[in-house]
Amino acid sequence: MCGRFTLTADPADLREQFPGLYIPPDLQPRYNIAPSQPVAVIPNDGKNALNFFVWGLVPSWAKDPSIGNRLINARAETLLEKPSFRNAFRRRRCLVLADGFYEWRKEGRGKTPMYIRLASGKPFAFAGLWEYWSGADGSEILSCAIITTEPNDLMASIHNRMPVILPPQAYELWLQPGEVEPRRLTQFLAPYPAEEMIAYAVSTLVNNPQYEAAELIQPLRG
Repeated sequence: MCGRFTLTADPADLREQFPGLYIPPDLQPRYNIAPSQPVAVIPNDGKNALNFFVWGLVPSWAKDPSIGNRLINARAETLLEKPSFRNAFRRRRCLVLADGFYEWRKEGRGKTPMYIRLASGKPFAFAGLWEYWSGADGSEILSCAIITTEPNDLMASIHNRMPVILPPQAYELWLQPGEVEPRRLTQFLAPYPAEEMIAYAVSTLVNNPQYEAAELIQPLRG
């Protein structure tokens, strides 16, 4: 799964990776993004603008928006089978911007938090789905989920799942407004090349989702 990630890149680096992207002037670096929090996304609405959606997909038909707490990830293998995800996969896709993510590796009776990023250090995009929900009281929620897949060789020693990191050549099709035939999209739902990624142990301070500091992504010493 993917339950925690970072977006610390400055706007210049984001624009380099996502040409023409509109970025709000108040974008702040995030070192410990957790479910139910706002995450930076580019939805397939044709505007090429960064927006903030709640992490945890709330389907339009949901009676209770708390369902989003259970829908932070969507398995690539079953997207077309799950009512919560199949329509969004066809019609409402997004890029979830990141520059690294955390996963916990089991070691004996404990778990060691690992930070995983591209070897290049550049920001990237998770494959995401989004939804619009409106409540009877007039409340509205824009929400998203991150698609996961089988691990590559690097991730296999850490966890049995990993988030789908889209290659840049997939962005245009993924962000195409409206419905896209699923078979054109599934080719991108594969593990990212292990040789282009690195992973290292970090402090257990990351276990607290309320803690935000640059030290969280520093390699653990000793």
